[in-house]
Amino acid sequence: MKLCIAEKPSVAREIAKLLKANTKRDGYYESTNYIVTWTFGHLCSLYAPDDYRKEWKKWQLDGLPMLPERFETKVMPDKGVKKQFDVIKKLCAKADLIINCGDAGQEGELIQRWVLKEAKCTKPIKRLWISSLTTEAMKDGFRNLKNGDDFDSLYYAGMSRAIGDWILGMNATRLYTLKYGSYGTVLSIGRVQTPTLAMVVERHHEIEKFVSTPFWELETLFRRVSFRYEEGRFEKKHEADRLLEKIKDEDFKIANFEKKKGKEYAPRLFDLTSLQVFCNKRFGLSADQTLKIAQSLYERKVISYPRVDTTYLPHDQHPKIAGILAKLANYSHLTQSLLGKPIKKSKRVFNDKKVTDHHAIIPTGQQTNLDANHEKVYDAIVKVFIANFYPDCIVSNTTVYGEVVEEKFKATGKEIIDLGWKEVIPPYKSKSKDDEDSDESDKFIPVFKKDEVGPHESKILEKKTSPPKYFTEAMLLRAMETAGKQVDDEELRELMKSNGIGRPSTRANIIETLFKRDYIKRVRKNLHPTNTGIQLISVIENPLLKSAELTGMWEKKLKDIEDQNYSPVRFINEMKSMVDNLVTEVRMSKNTTRITAANPRTYTKKTNKKKTKGAPSKKKKSTK
Repeated sequence: MKLCIAEKPSVAREIAKLLKANTKRDGYYESTNYIVTWTFGHLCSLYAPDDYRKEWKKWQLDGLPMLPERFETKVMPDKGVKKQFDVIKKLCAKADLIINCGDAGQEGELIQRWVLKEAKCTKPIKRLWISSLTTEAMKDGFRNLKNGDDFDSLYYAGMSRAIGDWILGMNATRLYTLKYGSYGTVLSIGRVQTPTLAMVVERHHEIEKFVSTPFWELETLFRRVSFRYEEGRFEKKHEADRLLEKIKDEDFKIANFEKKKGKEYAPRLFDLTSLQVFCNKRFGLSADQTLKIAQSLYERKVISYPRVDTTYLPHDQHPKIAGILAKLANYSHLTQSLLGKPIKKSKRVFNDKKVTDHHAIIPTGQQTNLDANHEKVYDAIVKVFIANFYPDCIVSNTTVYGEVVEEKFKATGKEIIDLGWKEVIPPYKSKSKDDEDSDESDKFIPVFKKDEVGPHESKILEKKTSPPKYFTEAMLLRAMETAGKQVDDEELRELMKSNGIGRPSTRANIIETLFKRDYIKRVRKNLHPTNTGIQLISVIENPLLKSAELTGMWEKKLKDIEDQNYSPVRFINEMKSMVDNLVTEVRMSKNTTRITAANPRTYTKKTNKKKTKGAPSKKKKSTK
């Protein structure tokens, strides 16, 4: 008997249907050869502190650091969880072979391995590794089951991440709470949560300290085209006035112009972060909303696995593209011109070296009815996919140089010669003047002749230097992806992903946690730190806790563990050493600040049975 263990009941249903396991039992499906059961997320967790030592139940400085010699797991103390775990344990004992059908990623591997460990399963294990839940993909996956131990390094990376988060989260939360929290207030600290908050607080301070200064620009209008003074802005108005006086009654002359043909490439296929960024900017969806919608679309079989950090497809996906395009019946007006011809094979789309466990998010070709928000996200994924197989957009970039009594002016513009992929995704005109993605650059410039002369209208524009912008959720996701560095170039951003903080699948949850902790708040689309968030960052002196760049180095080590280039034991020992030093440093600090949250969570220092209202449950996982 082969036992398949899926990560969710909905996925188990699809697998059971495929394997014709049509007999429904309590907690599983059954056929002659297969049993299909499921977990529902984390059935198991790492031990709580008092599972190791009773005295660690007390929140006291003298009890820190809490550094177990060996980390253990347990079944979550929940009636429903216990019931399903017992089902899985009994089925494991009866089975000849286990097929791990968990989500094909680090978290999915960890969830399943912990369950099998607690069930004391010693049976051979195979791994179902698929990128979509379509019938074709699942059939192919079952035909090509992988050995379970091929994914040991993925499990070690996930285990190291969980242990590292426990070591820092459990110890630092108690440490800062006891040292700086007013009585009963919990100050939550996390490996990813805290540097993310620090970025929001630092941006807030930059904006508060910013002093706006005026400057002036000279602009002149010739044949309804705006030309700007080439030497840039003036810091003193009288200098701009002097130049205006010099040129205003003189003729404008076209000195030269350049026309260069160029290409504009279709936007890259989506990874999870770029999808969340896009949906936050265009539709106002939070990162968490987009993740949940994408997961739902995956479970409805209409898109591939969404928790990915690559924007590329493997070369073996190329022969399947025409079939997917042909199935997109609702988009036939866009796909018709591509079918029956060789499918474009661009290096910007296909690259085996940039694909590891999963490829970019793409449609599967399956069709279904969707509600409004699901439809918006799905439509974005489909159109970006289709656009990448259209020709490049051909443009003519024009620069015109003019002069008035030897003072130099310049105007630039662009003319679209061939729309190419822009037939699928027309230029985006944002309502917000601050939206850097708004495509306002398609400014048409008429034909000028060299030495053409004529009258012009000049004026001085008074402006002020602008402070940095508050983070939006989209901007914060990008900052997390690049460890706080401002990176606009797509290629460079790809290279920096291994040093980003958090994983694509966890970043939305980190941001939501900051809201729940009352460390940040939304002001329209902008993210502002609360007083509690500002105070918390102010008392943290250790740069390791609040530096996105240093946290990115930890993230790189976790990726190296997955790639078998770094030792899990070494990573855990480094975390232990760092926390040991942190405890000494904070305990010796003479800072007497006390922080009270607006909506405090409370804890108890005593080991009595009666828990303070709102105390963190033993079941609660530490936040990253």
